Amino acid sequence: MKILLLIISVILTIYAFLVVRFGIHMFQQNGYKNKVHLRWIKENRFRIFKGALRPGPVKKPLVYTPRVTRLFITVVALFCICCILNRFFGNGVSLFIIVLVYTFLLGPYLPVIGNVINAPVEKSISRGFIRKAMASLAAMPELTVVGITGSYGKTSVKFYLDTLLSAKYEVLTTPESYNTPMGVVKTINTSLKPTHQIFLCEMGARNVGDIKELCDIVHPKYGVITSIGPQHLESFKSIENIISTKFELADAIPSEGRIFLNDDNEYIRGHHENYNVITYSTSEDRGDYRASSIKTSRKGTAFTVTAPDGESAEFTTKLIGAHNVVNIVGAIAVAHTLGVKLADLKIPVRRLSPVEHRLNLIEKGSYTIIDDAYNSNPVGAKAALDTLAMFEEEKKILITPGMVELGTEEEALNKVFGSQAAKAADEIILVGRRQAGPIAEGIREAGFEEEHLFIADSFQEAMEHALRIPGNEHKVILLENDLPDVLL
Repeated sequence: MKILLLIISVILTIYAFLVVRFGIHMFQQNGYKNKVHLRWIKENRFRIFKGALRPGPVKKPLVYTPRVTRLFITVVALFCICCILNRFFGNGVSLFIIVLVYTFLLGPYLPVIGNVINAPVEKSISRGFIRKAMASLAAMPELTVVGITGSYGKTSVKFYLDTLLSAKYEVLTTPESYNTPMGVVKTINTSLKPTHQIFLCEMGARNVGDIKELCDIVHPKYGVITSIGPQHLESFKSIENIISTKFELADAIPSEGRIFLNDDNEYIRGHHENYNVITYSTSEDRGDYRASSIKTSRKGTAFTVTAPDGESAEFTTKLIGAHNVVNIVGAIAVAHTLGVKLADLKIPVRRLSPVEHRLNLIEKGSYTIIDDAYNSNPVGAKAALDTLAMFEEEKKILITPGMVELGTEEEALNKVFGSQAAKAADEIILVGRRQAGPIAEGIREAGFEEEHLFIADSFQEAMEHALRIPGNEHKVILLENDLPDVLL
């Protein structure tokens, strides 16, 4: 009996390690914030135990940073202390109980417990890194800092701006999705050089005050708010909180600076007061920088940009989609304001590459994929559907599991998404039974024919079904696949 308990305890200990590793992975993606992670645990408690064995697709792999290593050490040390105490005061049965409690009761909470224990050390280390980064910025008074935030589009605008401004300046850009305080600080401490003239700083947020925290570190002279929408409502709680958080960037811009606002966005329009604003738009009747004559094909997009002084230039890009155009116009507005001529921006715009999984056009011979598989949101999903609808001669196919991370509005917004999809696509394939219900309801209420709606259990099944759809037309397949920030 003792041997059996020992064997089971060893197996459970291994499983406990997998639970802890998965929990720390999610904790890292939740920004190492205790309250945010506890809220995530409440919504995903049972998935943690499944995810420990089969993590499934996630946006970002676990990065074994020094902080993660310290967290692992603390959590393992807690278990070792319990085992040592059991060695002196317990027996095989009590060890088995300890392992059970550690795995199934404490397991989901161990990253938070370890973080609380490590808090004094982590705060001291973070303050040191932040002080070093702020000192580096202060030593370069001629460096122009551009903050970029938005519910969506900020990463695209950041990369577009990097390409456009690099035609004239030495530019440092926060890599990938390094948009948290420590990600920004790490970029400054490891990559900032005396030769850099512009620092493009992406700013992410999940809670009120997050953008202000970043602004207090980098002190941007210019800012871009690319969009505002009902994303991360589970943490922000209301669209009003999202608006006020994004405009923390505008509040931080000095009087000699400028805040660039996307005037196509309904949540941004009407918030121009009290700021030095430059607007941009794809509407011909509003915006300081305006895009017009927009034409999209499988080869890309052509459009004309008119500047505030009336100067205009024609641009072509491999990118597709109206929201890509407005993001490019925003980047053009910033680059032109910072001294790059419109004519000098034509070649950089032509060279722009799509950001991975954001309306990325992939030719596959008999069919074309529009890969928009990165974190859908209501506005972005509608923009992707509008892009699909622009293909007039092809068979338009949508593959999607719907949208997540929309709080209490998720079901209603997915139903609206379904009604929008019914107007844009010829064939609709939904992935996963859990999300399909409200989307299918919206599709059917819009009068979409049932024979052209299919529900698949996996992406592979969905893709196989799409390729079997009969017809001689070239197929355009939109992958509007919303991966949640921390777990499918």
